[in-house]
Amino acid sequence: MIITNLDVVLARRKMSLQELSERIDISVVNLSKLKTGKVRAIRFSTLDAICRVLNCQTGDILEFRPDEPEPEAED
Repeated sequence: MIITNLDVVLARRKMSLQELSERIDISVVNLSKLKTGKVRAIRFSTLDAICRVLNCQTGDILEFRPDEPEPEAED
C-alpha cells in the first residue's frame, strides 16, 4: 500500500494546501485528494513540482507499507 505524507510535509514547511496549489498550478481539490490518499495515480511531473516547491524527496511524500496479512480463520 502507498501512503501519502503530504500533510506532514506541508505542516513541517508551514505551508497551506492553498499556497502549494498556487505555486504549482494544481487545483486545491486535486491536491486535497492526494493529501487524503483518495487518488489512484499521480503524474511524475506533478510529484516533481510538489517536491521542488517543498524542497523534499519523493520518499518524504510517498511511503510504501506492505499490506497487513489477514489473520487466519479459526476452525
